[in-house]
Amino acid sequence: MAVHPDGIHLADPAATTCLTEFPRGFVVIKSDRPIFVIGCPRSGTTMLQLMLHSHPRIGVPPETRFVVPGYYRRFVFGDLREEVNRRRLGQWIVTDKDTKFKELKLDGDRFIEDVVAGPPTLGSAIGIAFRSYAEQFGKARWGDKRPSYYHYVDILLRLFPDAQFIHLIRDGRDCVASLKEMPWYTKDVFHAVNNWAEAIDFGRRHAKNLPADSYYELRYEDLTRDPETELRGLCGFLGEEYDPAMSEPCHVARQAIPQNRVWHLNTHGDVTTARTGSWKARLEPWEVSLCETVLAERLTANGYELTGAPKADKAHVTAVSKVEAKRRAARRRKDLRDRINRFREPGPVAAQLTTRQLGELARV
Repeated sequence: MAVHPDGIHLADPAATTCLTEFPRGFVVIKSDRPIFVIGCPRSGTTMLQLMLHSHPRIGVPPETRFVVPGYYRRFVFGDLREEVNRRRLGQWIVTDKDTKFKELKLDGDRFIEDVVAGPPTLGSAIGIAFRSYAEQFGKARWGDKRPSYYHYVDILLRLFPDAQFIHLIRDGRDCVASLKEMPWYTKDVFHAVNNWAEAIDFGRRHAKNLPADSYYELRYEDLTRDPETELRGLCGFLGEEYDPAMSEPCHVARQAIPQNRVWHLNTHGDVTTARTGSWKARLEPWEVSLCETVLAERLTANGYELTGAPKADKAHVTAVSKVEAKRRAARRRKDLRDRINRFREPGPVAAQLTTRQLGELARV
């Protein structure tokens, strides 16, 4: 606990930025750390996004696609300490057809000028986009949600060293069943099984390597069964006060979910447990066997009971193993290239926007 020269008691200044004065001279300082929601696709991450967006201090936008692509394209923009390069970066975020910047409903020209005037790093430019989105709703803190981010936690930490990660876990059989039915999912059931295994394995690694104040897990089944209890625990991790609106996220669904996302229609209703265990009617017997053969240890470790289904056909298990090996090899190649590229980066990467980020910069 720090003490202001005037005798006002303060929380840890390394973790906070927003000061609110209360009677008798006490000051509560609130966190401004970025929040990232991760998890296997179809784990309920959109519902959690809306729950967070329902908080009076947190803004979490629809999914965009410029964070990780921007990182891998950083050499194209050059040294961001030069104004012309920051402008080029801002223009790419706004105008490229794949970034989905339009989902933020921000003034593109103003955003570009904010990037030009902002700190000269890639993380800062990206952070300005999300901060501007949150400010549209009068919110002081921002978050972002994209299930595939579980692959890129190390990159997100390079961009935002003070980030907090929330990993939402759902029964792998429900995730596989749901993925099969998505119009955008073009892979087969073997890839779907591997997707969930990857998310769980990456989560274990993050839980082991990240500080306790940076990584948090919760289960979809617990969140839908008792939203208030689970959200209170989550808010404690985030350093925020629970707000009852978080348990009724349907009220912000129209605001934060694009209308063309028909696969998110369930988020427009009340939080429900109706989809829990729906895999029993949605998976074929051989698919249940495959899930429970390949994912057994991961399922039980996360509190999910097995049915005792017979062992999966060897050919099906082999198909999952081939998918796993191919994806692992591709990740290793990409990680190796990135580690090499880090030695020749054109400029600093980490954001310089929040209290912790600026504190780290001051210590360099």
